[in-house]
Amino acid sequence: MIKGLHHNAYRCRDSEETRGFYEDFLGLPLVSAFEIDEGRALHTFFQMDDGSCLAFFEVPGSPFEFKNQNSLDLHIALGVENDTFDSMLNKGKAEGREVRGPVDHGFVRSIYFRDPNGYVIELTASTGKRGEMMDPAVSKPHEALGRWQAMKG
Repeated sequence: MIKGLHHNAYRCRDSEETRGFYEDFLGLPLVSAFEIDEGRALHTFFQMDDGSCLAFFEVPGSPFEFKNQNSLDLHIALGVENDTFDSMLNKGKAEGREVRGPVDHGFVRSIYFRDPNGYVIELTASTGKRGEMMDPAVSKPHEALGRWQAMKG
């Protein structure tokens, strides 16, 4: 059985630039950094409170297209408490960072930042309605998926 997320890994342009965003701005401690493939790449890990990590690979000289992601293409959503949500919103604005939101999705409020690699980082704070949205007995996800498939034709 799958226990949970250990880490999610992404490419990065520059490990130190990435560390500055994830550790200094978001507050995720850098817990591991090691070279792999005989020094061809550096693998870094930033840990969240639950022990899971966001990880990055820097591979100098290896072609990789970093593109600005639309939040519907790819985004990393991280849960925070309401006080952290408000302080990160204010911190992002004070630092002149690109900030989108807050957006009320019903079950969470969200703000969006862009990391140095172009990835969209979403911070979400509960509105107290998570149980309704994430309880399959209430949200009936298979029915919603069936309606979606039928609508697409």
